[in-house]
Amino acid sequence: MGWLTPLFVLAVLAGAAIEWWLAQRQAAAVIRHRGEVPAPFAASISAAEHAKAADYTVAKVRLARINLVVDAALTLALTIGGGLALLDALWRHTRLAEPWLGLAVIASAALVIRLVNLPLSLWHTFVLEARFGFNRTTPGLFLSDLAKSLALAVLLGGPLLAATLALMARAGRWWWAWAWGLWLVVMLVMAWAWPAFIAPLFNRFSPLEDQALRARIEALLARCGFTSRGVFVVDSSRRSSHGNAYFTGIGRHKRIVFFDTLLQQLGATEIEAVLAHELGHFRLHHIRQRLLVSSATSFAALALFGWLAARPAFYRILGIAVPSPHAALLLLVLVGPIATFFMTPLSMLWSRRNEFQADGFAARHASAGELAAALVKLYRDNASTLTPDRLYAAFYYSHPPALERISRLEATAAPPP
Repeated sequence: MGWLTPLFVLAVLAGAAIEWWLAQRQAAAVIRHRGEVPAPFAASISAAEHAKAADYTVAKVRLARINLVVDAALTLALTIGGGLALLDALWRHTRLAEPWLGLAVIASAALVIRLVNLPLSLWHTFVLEARFGFNRTTPGLFLSDLAKSLALAVLLGGPLLAATLALMARAGRWWWAWAWGLWLVVMLVMAWAWPAFIAPLFNRFSPLEDQALRARIEALLARCGFTSRGVFVVDSSRRSSHGNAYFTGIGRHKRIVFFDTLLQQLGATEIEAVLAHELGHFRLHHIRQRLLVSSATSFAALALFGWLAARPAFYRILGIAVPSPHAALLLLVLVGPIATFFMTPLSMLWSRRNEFQADGFAARHASAGELAAALVKLYRDNASTLTPDRLYAAFYYSHPPALERISRLEATAAPPP
């Protein structure tokens, strides 16, 4: 079994190398086309705006490459480097009983990971985003968000972790099935509670005041057979100038949320088209399908993990001397992304297919031309590159590349010959 440790190291390094190579291709493609706006966008996006998007994309890619090196090094340091084993040994000297020992070790590991990544988060917000004119987050707001996130992790994540550790210790060989059921219930409860109780801790949500726009939205909802608990505007401009819109909640508690920046960027007919696209995801059951697939894959992953967690060799391979439920959970968090990384292209392909379908829904219930115009404005104002590398986009893009998406929408909007 000793050969599995080098195999694990190879998997970590191979994943990082592939990400580095793809990032290099993305930067090269964007730089190569920096000086020329693609013809379909020439009337809407200036050469200066196109160059800004290219520079912004390259800056993000460079930061991402640093981040992937840090993540790979941290994963190896915590596993075969003995980091988790050291944290476990230090806390065992306190003679804490379970589940407090497990909670302490997991919290310590999470804190180490957070502290290691904090400088990169600060650089992204206060240097990179600020350099391109997008950041509006103040140091005080950043610290406030950080404190609230940590408090929620303790108040909500703590009991969930304690319950999971208890199941692992007392529910026998099928503990993973009970844990899957628990996590599924918590996920559904959080989907219900997030818009009403948690999101308002970070942002202010106010009802949409534009009566003409509200009437247009309500007419669209009626055409699509969609009900919600209201249309809200969130003060996202406190943190960033990027624009977006989304749905939140489940069942009859769904809400439509517009970023206040989006309402400043788009006209009424364009907002209607963007909302129609989002409605398409619901009416075409994309959200339900993703939930079912996610539930099935997490069930299979937990079944495999439950089998591995019962074998002492699994811990030795990854640098853990003393097997324990909390060590197993930490290894799941660290090793899981490595195992799923190579499935990313399939997931993204499915996502892009869903985006095209939602665009088609929007074309039938609103306007393909208005959706295309809205997307062009969002690409421009968010400094999204129009010329990504094909392989990079195929691997990472959850939405179709700009040129491909706009061309299809314009073809839909064009009158038949």
